[in-house]
Formats: sequence, C-alpha cells, structure tokens
Amino acid sequence: MEMKVDFIDLKAQYRRIKPSIDARMTAVLEHGQFIMGPEVKQLEENLAARVGVKHCIGVASGTDALLIALMALGVGPGDEVVTTPFTFIATAETIALLGAHTVFVDIDPRTYNLDANLLEQAITPTTKVILPVSLYGQCSDMDAIVAIAASHNLAVIEDAAQSFGATYKGRPSCGLSTIGCTSFFPSKPLGCFGDGGACTTNDDGLATLMRQIRVHGQDRRYHHALIGINGRLDTLQAAVLLAKLEIFDEEVVARKRVADEYAKRLGSAVVLPFVETWNTSVFGQYTVSCENRSAVAQILNAAGIPTAIHYPTPLHLQPAFGILGYQAGSFPNAEHAAQHVLSLPMHPYLEAQEISFIGAQVQAATTVGV
Repeated sequence: MEMKVDFIDLKAQYRRIKPSIDARMTAVLEHGQFIMGPEVKQLEENLAARVGVKHCIGVASGTDALLIALMALGVGPGDEVVTTPFTFIATAETIALLGAHTVFVDIDPRTYNLDANLLEQAITPTTKVILPVSLYGQCSDMDAIVAIAASHNLAVIEDAAQSFGATYKGRPSCGLSTIGCTSFFPSKPLGCFGDGGACTTNDDGLATLMRQIRVHGQDRRYHHALIGINGRLDTLQAAVLLAKLEIFDEEVVARKRVADEYAKRLGSAVVLPFVETWNTSVFGQYTVSCENRSAVAQILNAAGIPTAIHYPTPLHLQPAFGILGYQAGSFPNAEHAAQHVLSLPMHPYLEAQEISFIGAQVQAATTVGV
C-alpha cells in the first residue's frame, strides 16, 4: 500500500487562510512600503505581547537574529560562547563569524537539548554568552541555565528557531532569557513565505542596539553609530505572518493532537519524543529514534512517506569546525542522536488516516529493518 504524504503541508494552510493572506499582501502592494512598512511594526507589537516582553525586533532570518543578538552583546574575538553541538549550523556559525570561540556541551539524551548539568564545567573566565537551543519544539531547562549564567554574570540567548509557541513552566519560549531568537522560515511552526526571524528582549538598551544593528548600525538616517548588517524583515513577510498569527493558537493545538496520535500509533516501535512535564512543545519536528535508521527511512520513503534527519552530523564533527579540535567521542549523546534520529511528517493538517498509515508503516519498517 502507498499513500502520498506531505512532510509539511503549507498548501493546506494557505487554502485555509487565503483571503486574509491575499488581502494583507495586496495592502502592502498598494501602499508600497516594502521595507520596514507598517506591518513590520504591527507584527513586532503582536509578537512582543504574545511572548510577554517589552521589545520585539523583526529581522531577515533566524540566522540574522542570532548574529544580531550576539553583536548586541558585544561578542567578538577572545570571547567564548557555550552551546550545543546537536543543532543546525547557524547556531555556531554566527559565533564563528564574529571571531569568537565556540565551546560545546553535550545534550540530554531524552530531550536532545543542552544538558544543564554539564554546563558549569564548560564555563571559563572568557565565557561571555550561553546559547541553548530549544530543539524540535521544546525549551531547554532555561531556569537552570539562566541561574548558572547569573552566577557567572553571563548573558543567555535562547535559540528558539523551532519553538515559537512553546512554553516552559507556563512561560513562553523567547521570553525566558536575556534575548530570544526565533525563525520564520516557511517550515517553522510560525513561518512566512521566505526568510524571516525576530529577536525579543526586556532590555531597553539591547533592544536599541539590535534595532540599529539590523539597519547597518544606524541610529538615524545615514548616521552609523556602530557596525551593523542589512538584517531587516521585509513588509510582505510581516503581512504573511500577521495572517498566520490569526490561526496560530489553533495550529499549536492541532500539532499536539498529531503528536498524541503518533504516540498511539507508533507504540514501542521507536523511541518517541520526550517532553518534560514542565514543557509544552510545538513539535517543530516530530523526531523519533530508531535502530537501522537507513533501512527504516528507505521503507517509509518507498511507501510515499517522506522523512528527514535533523541532524546527521553533530557540529563538532563538521569540517567547518575542525579547527576547534574536537574528536569523535567528545560528545557521545549528540553523536548517538545523530546516528539514530528520524523526523516524520509533522504539520497541523495531517489527517487521522495519514497518521494511521504512517504508524502502520513505521511498525512494519522497524520489524523488517531491525
């Protein structure tokens, strides 16, 4: 049996809210303020209120959000930034771009997030920032991380590229640390029609710096108080996000429904995502762990079920970070995860019959593949 399943179905989402998206995009086309138009300010206000922070700064991508946050905190050569090796390269790439030194800490094998219990031993006199990642849609243990950071007078940036809409002990992701950074890449829980991102903070001074950095360091037109980048969120993307925010809460609930159905259908065939009792997850990815992953993925793909691996090689083993001197075995939990994780289709519009079909195929694949 074969059934064509979308890994992420953005077409179904568009059909649902087409009138709102079309109207908002048409409004931008008519007023013509394509860069930093009124929709950007409206989106920033809406997101700040949602997260419960004073400031939201819309930027051009999730990568730019991280870069701008690090720049605002003054990270540069001679500084160390502590983060996880099990994440997308942008997390550490932005550190390297500023000439700072990346220090990795292994992950919790259940959540795949940075293990706060290992954090203290990674801090040195040159550590400036701790950068945990809220992977797959749930937050790291942010209270523990922030407490350790505070004891060393360090800033914390939450890489919340996959977790906008999640909560930690009842508080929203992106509002848990010095600066929150998220992505609006189309496949994210809240995604636009291109690249986009945002930085969030309660710190007035950092907010001012980040707003300047995103427009080439300007504090007023053609007066550049500092070195910045071209990191602006364009108005059309803000218009799309405003339309999607209208149904975002419903989509978060639907993602949880899909995850719950997966748990019923998959049983013990694979290791299911583990969500801490104090967390809610938006399931930016629905990522399981299994033996003989290649064989399982091949069987699923042949049945019309797309899969993905997030991520096949941890950052400390990427050639780009070879200069850091880490070896295989340096972070066993991250390395084990990289060899076993498999992401299944996840979006709010997965039908019950599709989930049932995927579950049956996973059960069959793991039986054959092991």
